[in-house]
Amino acid sequence: MRRHLILMAVATTAAGLTLAGCGGAGSSGTAAPPSAASGQGCAPVAGDTLTVLTDDKHLQNSDNVVPAINAKASSPQLIAALDKVSAALDTTKLIALNKAVDIDRKTSKAAATEFLTTNNVLAGIQKGPGGKITIGAANFSENATLGEVYSQALTAAGYTVTVQQIGNRELYEPALEKGDIDVVPEYAATLATFLAGKVNGANAKDPSSPDLNTTMTNLKALGEKRGLTFGTPSQAQDQNAFATTTAFSDKYAVKTLSDLAAKCSGAATVLGGPAECPQRPKCQAGLVSVYNFQAGKFSSLDAGGPLTKTALKQGTISVGLVLSSDGALAAG
Repeated sequence: MRRHLILMAVATTAAGLTLAGCGGAGSSGTAAPPSAASGQGCAPVAGDTLTVLTDDKHLQNSDNVVPAINAKASSPQLIAALDKVSAALDTTKLIALNKAVDIDRKTSKAAATEFLTTNNVLAGIQKGPGGKITIGAANFSENATLGEVYSQALTAAGYTVTVQQIGNRELYEPALEKGDIDVVPEYAATLATFLAGKVNGANAKDPSSPDLNTTMTNLKALGEKRGLTFGTPSQAQDQNAFATTTAFSDKYAVKTLSDLAAKCSGAATVLGGPAECPQRPKCQAGLVSVYNFQAGKFSSLDAGGPLTKTALKQGTISVGLVLSSDGALAAG
């Protein structure tokens, strides 16, 4: 799985996109597993399963999955059908959807059908005015699967639905504004930041926030200026997260990022992530500024991809940047 914009946030392009990622490196160290008081850090622990550490001080912004809709194509019945999807979808279920496609090798359509059936989403969906609806999806598997989920919900509402996998946000968002596509599964914080760049220019204040209500209020105001409206956001989030092996979490009694900072700052702790992580405010720099977490060493790997997950499982890094909805995080 590949997320939409994993490291977007501070510098803007002509389209208003900003980079938001990670930060700060330290010296290397190979000390033995420490106690919480030793200041030596926490050496990596190999293991087959991964667990995400709770972001208890809200470093990351609220990148909840939300239906983005061309206002001219919108109707109460269309929004109600998409809102039923949002009500059923949380991060655990999104992880399961991604596991079904990325690990179990089911088709997006099959995974979508299974999700809708298991969660009884289609029951009671009211018929809309009908007509043709085109759903746009980004070019990574999670978004394609969400597009299929939306498609089946809107079909149940009486629409004739086509799903087009279009590419990145620079391509599909203008198409959504023009009405070439009608609906896109979007991510609240990332889209708000993108639209702020389009509406307010390169020096736009970032409208996204760890608080979902704040993000959505700003997103709706920006969308109104571009002919867009939105359904209710789901509780499912696809955003930067930090994971350890379950064995590491159990050994050091680390469940949150505050635990990590308090117990594992020191030379033995190895943080893994993309090369830009040490300078990014939502990666290592954020761990330093928000949590005062000091890794002993930074290992340059990838952005929540196979290199980072393999390094965690093989015990060469203590903690790594992942995506919060990655199918590899599924329990069991």
